[in-house]
Amino acid sequence: MLALGAAVLFGASAPAAKLLLMETPAPLILSGLLYLGAGLFAAVAMALRRAVESAQSEAPLNLRDLPNLGAIVVLGGVVGPVLMLLGLERLSGIAGALLLNLEMPLTMALAAVIFGEHLGRRVTLAGLSVFAGACLLVLSGGPWRATAAGTAALTAACLAWALDNNLSQRLSSRDPLAVVRLKGLCAGACTLAIGLAWHGTIPSWVYSGEALVVGSLSYGLSLVLVMLALREIGAARQAAYFAAAPFIGAAISAPLLAERLTSREALAAGLMALGVALLLREHHCHEHTHEELEHEHLHVHDEHHRHEHPGDAAEPHSHLHRHPSLTHDHQHFPDAHHRHEHG
Repeated sequence: MLALGAAVLFGASAPAAKLLLMETPAPLILSGLLYLGAGLFAAVAMALRRAVESAQSEAPLNLRDLPNLGAIVVLGGVVGPVLMLLGLERLSGIAGALLLNLEMPLTMALAAVIFGEHLGRRVTLAGLSVFAGACLLVLSGGPWRATAAGTAALTAACLAWALDNNLSQRLSSRDPLAVVRLKGLCAGACTLAIGLAWHGTIPSWVYSGEALVVGSLSYGLSLVLVMLALREIGAARQAAYFAAAPFIGAAISAPLLAERLTSREALAAGLMALGVALLLREHHCHEHTHEELEHEHLHVHDEHHRHEHPGDAAEPHSHLHRHPSLTHDHQHFPDAHHRHEHG
């Protein structure tokens, strides 16, 4: 539900961003403002949380997180958008839209091959179904125009975002608001600076305010939900759910932009719904062993967290704790405690 909620919010950004793009020829500036909106949303949410909480509940960021933080800011917030624009300049709309769908299968492939997530046949089939629906959604019959440079740039952009997704999963045990605040403010400032240097266009205060509001919800709140989903189900499954965002954007565009859904889009929706249904019905259960582990994250005292505290400790809470080796059998997903080998 967290991943689908993130997809709804991000999908809604497509028609909203399209309306904003009608007022500016500088998409990089808009991208920078959207990311800044995300960072400001997280900053305000953190301030409000501090005002009502008596103690830190989520695990804070630390110096060991800096390499991953720097990578997701650079890859997801700067390199990805710039490569996307360079690629789209050399591709037709249909070619660009199809190639942008590579983010989801690349995320799943990296999650399985490099980051050790177990997929299984059902998850793979679900991902393929959602991917097919996303491809069908943009097959509008328009002209296909692509150059090798444009194709390479857009593929590299999707690879940057796929790495961003998987590295973000490694930070999912940290405070999601802190991660989104840093990513949004840093990536937004860098992208906005590149956009101003590239286009030389300074947006009005009204336009900037509108973009910041859209970014706060469609990027900020969406990214927080993404971080929480990554914590629970891993990068591959989150990417498959999130890939439904293009259809959600198309569905919202129908009343907002006076557009009609075609039979092709209805079929695409059916394929995406099939993929989501397969994911929702996934049941992964077997005997597995947890190696001894020490880490810090938000938790309650369940079967994976049986440790003592000096005095009473309200739950959920976050602190450094150690997991002894444990072998048991239950349904699970590839979260921070379940990244083990499969036969």
